[in-house]
Amino acid sequence: MEDGPKITGGLTLRTTFGPITLLGSGETSLSGGRIFESIAQRLPRPLQIAILETPAGFELNSPQVAGRVADFLKVRLQNYQPVIEIVPARKRNTPFSPEDPEVLKPLLAANLIFMGAGSPTYAARQLRGSLAWDIVRARHRLGAALVFASAATIAVGAHVLPVYEIYKVGEEISAPPGLDLFTDFRLPLSFVPHWNNTDGGADVDTSRCFIGMERFAHWCAQLPPGRTTIGLDEHTGLVVDISAGICIVSGVSSVTLLRECDPEIFSAGTTFPMGELGEWYCPEEAGEGIPASVWEMAICAEQTQGQDPVPEDILELVRTRQEARQRKDWAASDSIRQQILVLGWLVQDTPEGQKVVRQS
Repeated sequence: MEDGPKITGGLTLRTTFGPITLLGSGETSLSGGRIFESIAQRLPRPLQIAILETPAGFELNSPQVAGRVADFLKVRLQNYQPVIEIVPARKRNTPFSPEDPEVLKPLLAANLIFMGAGSPTYAARQLRGSLAWDIVRARHRLGAALVFASAATIAVGAHVLPVYEIYKVGEEISAPPGLDLFTDFRLPLSFVPHWNNTDGGADVDTSRCFIGMERFAHWCAQLPPGRTTIGLDEHTGLVVDISAGICIVSGVSSVTLLRECDPEIFSAGTTFPMGELGEWYCPEEAGEGIPASVWEMAICAEQTQGQDPVPEDILELVRTRQEARQRKDWAASDSIRQQILVLGWLVQDTPEGQKVVRQS
């Protein structure tokens, strides 16, 4: 017997995973714009973009940090008439918390979610186990594209490279836990952007996201056995298409895969199977691993996009009908279905559960 009724609205439930794009840098550059446009071409209209402020939430100008990306996308994707909203989920236990459903509403409508500059460790600390992060994961299961750049690219990995703490503060090298986005697919992946950075010139090695090769080797040695690290060159992105089971390298340079810190390099324009990242798993159920309350919230938002919401009295009748069906009381089920029809709504039984459609 089912745990409870599955009630959907008038749209067919999509369980296709959206693409996940990780950028080495340059989200507002020419190469970054091309990557964003290639993603936008695949998404349904209207193009609704949500930009999470969280990685820069500790900075006084975090709205401006996110706003610069919004301004860029407004121009770069103007042919797609994007609706862009900034999500100020800056810090827990504040009026702008990543746990506040009102703050997070734009995430539920977005089919492209972006997160970028700031502090990787701060982003991981604020989002780990949060409602915001669960919604991001749920939206991805329903087809939303996820794009991460800079600090966010590091934060979504299994382990974080604490760039500021090492490079600017001088703390001991450590590998704290990240948001571990790919754990849902049983892939223990960590990410390092600015892989080929040369800002230090001949004097200072600033590759490996500014910390240099020597310190990076110490960080890499702290990772548990069997972990894979992905280094992303600047102005280069890796698109992970879970639905197709492939990875695509876009931009101007290359992506490096390190297993036990043994490198394999894929240049821009290369497509390779996801199996190169490790043995992976695709969730059998669309909402697998996501809290039931969050999944229901995401499904309801998906089904009510662009249509009238289903009234609570109708939903209550649908729940009662489901209970009758679970008891195999078909006469009661048919009677309740007729009551709903009289009230102007049609119940359809689908593999995903009961779907409620307003009668025209």
